[in-house]
Amino acid sequence: MIYDYTVTTGKGESLNLADYKGKVIMVVNTATGCGFTPQYEPIEKMYRDYHDQGLEILDIPCNQFGGQAPGTDEEIHEFCTMHFNTTFPQMKKADVNGANELPLYTYLKSQKGFEGFSEHPYKALLEKMFSEADPDWDKKPDIKWNFTKFVIDRQGNVVARFEPTADMGAVEACVKALL
Repeated sequence: MIYDYTVTTGKGESLNLADYKGKVIMVVNTATGCGFTPQYEPIEKMYRDYHDQGLEILDIPCNQFGGQAPGTDEEIHEFCTMHFNTTFPQMKKADVNGANELPLYTYLKSQKGFEGFSEHPYKALLEKMFSEADPDWDKKPDIKWNFTKFVIDRQGNVVARFEPTADMGAVEACVKALL
């Protein structure tokens, strides 16, 4: 269950996800230097619009995809607040795949695997890049790129996974339906 996990905040404090029982949670791995970085804006808008109704966002910066989240946790936080006026909490930078992945991500991927990219200007580029590196890339639950989002309902169930190519309106509609 999602509530069995803890993450570390950008300030180094432990955050027990059991504290979010009864809330809708969106977990997203982010990067400051990615083509999807402008998604911080609609994510922040959702946070401002729905936080009082029970939405929590866990922003987990990750530098595993093209080195697109360089810098310290403090530098990443400064970038996000300065460029996107983010107010949702940022966690400590972490791995989402591989030997050092956060246990939370091991769980999330076991609940919702990769189901393909949505139509998007970057779709063909991403598919080509991944298929050249691994012919079975699309059969694995690994996080493929920055800004993959998992949505968890008020009972702690992982109900949706949105790849970075997903329309942010669809992400918002999913969140709104759970509030």
